[in-house]
Amino acid sequence: MKTTLFTITAAAGSAYAQGSAWAQCGGQGFTGATTCVSGYTCQSSGVYYSQCVPSSAATTAKATTTAKATTSAKAATTASTTAKASTTSKPTITSTITIKSSTKASTTTAAATSAASVTTVAAAASGVVQFAGVNIAGFDFGCGTDGTCTLSSSDNPGAAGIAQMKHFVTDDGLNAFRLPVGWQYLVNNVVGGTLNAANFAAYDALVQGCLSAGAAMCIIDIHNYARWNGAIVGQGGPTNAQFASLWSQIATKYASNSKVTFGIMNEPHDVDITEWASTVQAAVTAIRQAGATSNRILLPGNDYTSASTFISNGSGAALLKVTNIDGSTTNLIFDVHKYLDSDNSGTSTTCVSNQVAIFQALGDWLRSNERMAMLTETGGGSSDSSCLADVCQELAELNLYSDAFLGWTGWAAGMFDSSYALGETPTLTGGVYVDVPLVKQCIAGKFKTQS
Repeated sequence: MKTTLFTITAAAGSAYAQGSAWAQCGGQGFTGATTCVSGYTCQSSGVYYSQCVPSSAATTAKATTTAKATTSAKAATTASTTAKASTTSKPTITSTITIKSSTKASTTTAAATSAASVTTVAAAASGVVQFAGVNIAGFDFGCGTDGTCTLSSSDNPGAAGIAQMKHFVTDDGLNAFRLPVGWQYLVNNVVGGTLNAANFAAYDALVQGCLSAGAAMCIIDIHNYARWNGAIVGQGGPTNAQFASLWSQIATKYASNSKVTFGIMNEPHDVDITEWASTVQAAVTAIRQAGATSNRILLPGNDYTSASTFISNGSGAALLKVTNIDGSTTNLIFDVHKYLDSDNSGTSTTCVSNQVAIFQALGDWLRSNERMAMLTETGGGSSDSSCLADVCQELAELNLYSDAFLGWTGWAAGMFDSSYALGETPTLTGGVYVDVPLVKQCIAGKFKTQS
């Protein structure tokens, strides 16, 4: 169980300071500032949440989110879906977010500016995102939210995972897969060590299977929650140099293939966001120095990189400062997650909100900063009527913001069996794969149509 507790703090004294751009400014139980800085208006997104949005660009909101203790968890310890557990609480974050247009360097390397690999922000949404698919879980089994990973629990998706990806591409038209793996697995439990030949070969076989299946994006995801055995990377745990070494080695292997995307880290939590941005910068620099100049890199924020708090907790502001070696932000994509159950945990088969307002606000912020994000985890009950409605509405909204969101990958298929609450693993019957309704109608369905 991933426990996310976030608190909105206010200025000392009897009067609150004005809310900064994109900050929360109201909602049931909220006790902070209810007015916004000049140029921003406090707009309600329902009884639970209001946000400071540009006065000239206020949008209609219909989803809700709560400033309360929430959980964000995935059952992923073994193939039988034993739940991962952690009961950490969130630090209070009071970072002020300043909105400004990002200035990109006018020159980049030829590889980074090739038409096939450069991500640009269009003037208006095209109506459909570029990428959609699912997570192929298994190599991450045994990893907890404290960054411990039990290697004996790791479950190689192998041929089954590759067959699933081929089905998703051929039969569903999906084109993106996220391949979570524990840091410890790749280096055989040696922090700062070299990639273990046998373990990396097994993982690389899955990556190559993703590519051979016809995917346009294969995401390497280090599934350690910004930690190694309980200690935060760059904040008392492994050094930034050790983390950068990992990514330098990985990037060297895939520098020649821009379809491979580097997911810096799964769901950081309880980190100092300024220090974490420095860690992310070290990894980005190492990747680019390794020659991987055309690969996309996913930058995750604090609070399990929740889309709900990406702006308000300072993650957006801190990660805006991360750049490529040449000072540009080409192919640096923000990484966000969002679940739709009552406590934002990703543990219930019932959904209670489509969270459209969250993605409207984040999409507007991305547009104002000329940046893009990727929703790499979302999901719900595979056949529950509430989730079929809400997840489909959530993803339809991302299509309307396709100039700000690259796409989505649902959680999760691979080695999860049918007992897993959020399972998206197709069933093989008589040599034919049958998708769960959530994949058919939403994950794949909304990639095929805007309806």
